[in-house]
Amino acid sequence: MPVYETDPLYDPRWRALVESHPRSSIFHTREWLDALRRTYKYKPRAFTTSGPGNLLSNGIVFCQVKSWLTGSRLVSLPFSDHCDPLVESPKDLESLLSAVREEAAGPFTHAEIRPRSIPLEAKSNFKLWSQYHLHVLDLRPSLEEVYSHLHRHGIRHKIRRADRERVMVDQGRSERFLQEFYGLMLLTRRRHKLPPQPLAWFRNVVECCGSRVMIYVASVDNRPIASIFTLRHKKSLVYKYGGSDERFHSMGAMPRLFWQAIQDAKSEELLELDLGRSDQDNEGLTRFKDHLGAARSPLRYWRSSGAYARRTSEELASWTAQHFLARLPDRLFRLAGELFYRHAG
Repeated sequence: MPVYETDPLYDPRWRALVESHPRSSIFHTREWLDALRRTYKYKPRAFTTSGPGNLLSNGIVFCQVKSWLTGSRLVSLPFSDHCDPLVESPKDLESLLSAVREEAAGPFTHAEIRPRSIPLEAKSNFKLWSQYHLHVLDLRPSLEEVYSHLHRHGIRHKIRRADRERVMVDQGRSERFLQEFYGLMLLTRRRHKLPPQPLAWFRNVVECCGSRVMIYVASVDNRPIASIFTLRHKKSLVYKYGGSDERFHSMGAMPRLFWQAIQDAKSEELLELDLGRSDQDNEGLTRFKDHLGAARSPLRYWRSSGAYARRTSEELASWTAQHFLARLPDRLFRLAGELFYRHAG
């Protein structure tokens, strides 16, 4: 079966496929792909069995990542928790994966696919690379029932504590909200010994995704103490980033922010809150998302054959970031993050 390549940034058929396909996410959208291109210079590429002039009946989208440190590769998609192949037929999926493998065998070290719901079988010649937990909160029950599923001590008591402490929640996507969120995110990344994503990335996401973005900020006496960065796609609300000032953790600001986001999502009749992935050994983050009442499912990333030689260089880059970058002064800390994420993908 012939496979064709198209540019998802400029082919209107890609937007139509994303809007109509039940497994599409914010990460498939032209807006998200454009933010990746603007920030990191990644080139989006989509593969399909639909020929020129025909509506797209399927497609897999990748970004072309070029790096001397971690290897040039095709990734579906960088900085995206999951990205399902938008394919229904097993035969079409097999044809597309075969074409991707051949493409990756040229100038690239490998291709990587991060499906949420489509398992890749051994015959696809993609091998399991890494595993995570995916957390999704079902918003179809009533608001009262959703609240009842929040952990009594881990979430509900903290929400009430935030109200007693007069924690104020505001939301928007202006430069003010972006700067307040980013300042808190920097504190969190340094606390976790991780390099920060560049401010330009968040600014480009806001500019490209527009009304799909909502930034929530919790404040006490006009001082921002916690913030979350969310995106909306069709009937899903996606939590993507968060940051907080640990000196105020006892006030319950983060649970209060999520409760506000849940209430807003329910008022808009959304069906799920996608809380993203967590590392299997990150017990604190996993427990927090469990306490929000989210269902946990396995999330597996797959790579084409020949990818394993690159694990050492990726682990070295990660180790370097954790042990050195977080000790840098703010200006260099932010600069190092800008350089690191260009290779991370």
